[in-house]
Amino acid sequence: MSDLTYTTYYLQMLSPEQLRAKPLPTELTVVECQHKQFQLNRFLYQLVGGPWLWTEKLVWSDEQWQALINSDHHRTWVAYFQGAIAGYYELQMSAEGDVEILYFGLVEDFFGQGFGGPLLSQALQSAWSWPGVKRVWVHTCTLDHPSALNNYQARGLEIYRHEVTTESSS
Repeated sequence: MSDLTYTTYYLQMLSPEQLRAKPLPTELTVVECQHKQFQLNRFLYQLVGGPWLWTEKLVWSDEQWQALINSDHHRTWVAYFQGAIAGYYELQMSAEGDVEILYFGLVEDFFGQGFGGPLLSQALQSAWSWPGVKRVWVHTCTLDHPSALNNYQARGLEIYRHEVTTESSS
């Protein structure tokens, strides 16, 4: 039996002026999925989340995926490099005006190419461009990519809470 201990960090940005953006490289194209396809989101979740063991939604039914993706308060963007998917992000807005970066990440083939900062900048700009936004927030944990927390903080997000979790496995 072993224990797994990790820390979850909750970060927020309260004003678009806090954003310390990195420009998008000309070879990286980011497109909003204006025609919603829950199957694409499920694929992106697996493609980007695979190395980080994103498993929570793998058991979801088509109906659960459709309910999330087809909501008027949910939006998705995909980043492309030379025609290949390089990464993506999903945003969800609450009734209170909080926008959560639900999912954000790069495909493993594109780690270390300097795309993380510019793509996160784009995600934050997309979040702030939504009418009525009061706050943008995200959570990450020590099981995520080693650069994730630093990237969030470098773009201007600030930690407002953290929690340590220990899970026992047999």
